[in-house]
Amino acid sequence: MSAAPVHAACRQALALGLDVSGSVDATEYRLQLDGLAAALLAPQVQDRLLAMPSAPLRLAVFEWSEPGHQRLILTWREIRTAADIAAIAAQLTRTRRAPAPPGTAIGPAMAHGAALLGQQADCWKRTLDLSGDGKHNMGPHPRDMRAALSDRGVTINGLVIGADSTNATDHRQVQIGELSAYYRAWVLTGPDAFVEVALGYTDYQRAMERKLLRELEGLVLSALPVDTTNGAAPDKPEVRPDVALYRGGAVRARPGLPETQPCLLNRCTESGRSNSARPASARW
Repeated sequence: MSAAPVHAACRQALALGLDVSGSVDATEYRLQLDGLAAALLAPQVQDRLLAMPSAPLRLAVFEWSEPGHQRLILTWREIRTAADIAAIAAQLTRTRRAPAPPGTAIGPAMAHGAALLGQQADCWKRTLDLSGDGKHNMGPHPRDMRAALSDRGVTINGLVIGADSTNATDHRQVQIGELSAYYRAWVLTGPDAFVEVALGYTDYQRAMERKLLRELEGLVLSALPVDTTNGAAPDKPEVRPDVALYRGGAVRARPGLPETQPCLLNRCTESGRSNSARPASARW
């Protein structure tokens, strides 16, 4: 008899959707792809991507514009080492723009990203990020798609991109504020969903770094001392992936395991009851 292969747990599936509609010119397209590559290579982002080798993160990247136009430029890739991140960044910088229709279909992009995440049902958390510089103008409206996706266990965040400008005019600030409000009203869904803002495509890399750091900070696993009856050192922690604490204090059991009682961030005991301080055995 041969044993079935053992697959490592996946702590998070992250799908990134990039706007390539008619409002994005060739320079802005390059700033988007190269900015994402540079953000992934940022030391702090790499540290968080690689923080849990026993439960790696999986990443996919696609482009979107009109209904029916979504181009997968990075198939699902599991990130285990710095070499994996470097290979992904190199692939993004080598990617060249393909012809795309000019419309902006945020609703269909949401549906496409959710379908991608549906391929990663074993991941503890599934997140879709949509970058865009304009409002929806074709296909099913984002509000209808958000309602349809509300029970899929998917979080959708946004990265809104303001018009590039050499000075921060009032008009530019209004435009960014309106687009941020639009994403909050119709696009965001799931626990702790948020909008990050890029002040033009030249700010895209920095905004992507901030967004990735915020998304990757969310998952906290408890760690308890190892049972010394198995010969392990008594002070060595044992990772407990059966309990996942997300940013904002929501505690969930992994699929197939009993529900865990909610408690406050940094104030969870093994039983889920609130405590006045974080247990000394907790691992971040």
